[in-house]
Amino acid sequence: MPSSESPHIPVLRDVVLDALRPGHLPAGRFVDGTVGAGGHAAAILESAPDARLLGLDRDPAALALARERLAPFGARAALVHASYEQVAAHVAEWLGEGAGVDGILLDLGISSMQVDDPARGFAFAHEGPLDMRFDPTAPGPTAAEIVNTWPADDLADILYRYGEERNSRRIARAIVAARPLATTRQLAEVIAAAQRGPREKIHPATRAFQALRIAVNDELGAVERVLPVAIDLLRPGGRLAVISFHSLEDRIVKQTFRLEATDCICPPRQPVCTCGHAARVALVTRKPVTAGADEIARNPRSRSAKLRVVERLGERAG
Repeated sequence: MPSSESPHIPVLRDVVLDALRPGHLPAGRFVDGTVGAGGHAAAILESAPDARLLGLDRDPAALALARERLAPFGARAALVHASYEQVAAHVAEWLGEGAGVDGILLDLGISSMQVDDPARGFAFAHEGPLDMRFDPTAPGPTAAEIVNTWPADDLADILYRYGEERNSRRIARAIVAARPLATTRQLAEVIAAAQRGPREKIHPATRAFQALRIAVNDELGAVERVLPVAIDLLRPGGRLAVISFHSLEDRIVKQTFRLEATDCICPPRQPVCTCGHAARVALVTRKPVTAGADEIARNPRSRSAKLRVVERLGERAG
């Protein structure tokens, strides 16, 4: 959920509003599965005077900001400390079993609030503990546990798979040799010293830190699991909008949306369809929507944002 220097300015705000159309659904029911500081959620509720919104976030610090930002909307905004993977259960609790919603937003990735807090351990620019959990209250591995306990081959695998790091094996061996590592700067120095090849514009630890963060939070697995669930929750005509910030996330979103928008998925040369697959959505965006020059100038972090949108098939009731 990268944002500008203020966490209260959401990326692609106007595009998200155009996609979810809260202004045309004054009593709509919306879900922000990554509510963050509440910027997108506030924009949705401001656009629809009788709309209600359920906001979820794994990060209790972000949720505290969202509560403050959305307090003026009173009971119209319901906030829950939870992963978006649990969205179905929380929608059922919020609206009743079997109820659907008119729009869902998933703003993936990491926020400037998280990066800028040294205690969270996301950034090599600050000295901090090797944590990297979106939810520091939840069980599960920290970056320190992965860095200090995983075999070199497993470390190399996640560095290559999640960070597309070409020096993954060299870096993994250097990490194992330098154990124990306790802080972000210690790890960044080890990674930088192990790099080989031409100098790049980005910091030499950028891809490795991304890979560790993705592994700690199982980000790609979570995206793969939530997309079909989110589509299930949409009412006919409801829309799912997903903002991603790197190619691995966007690839999952693109492939899932294309699959869900296709009737037959049998092999092309098969003369008769036997798969029984039926499209559940229509593609609203054939290509990802990106930030314009003005937004990028105001907020350089929006440069990598990509928005994809689908609409649930069927006629909207009422």
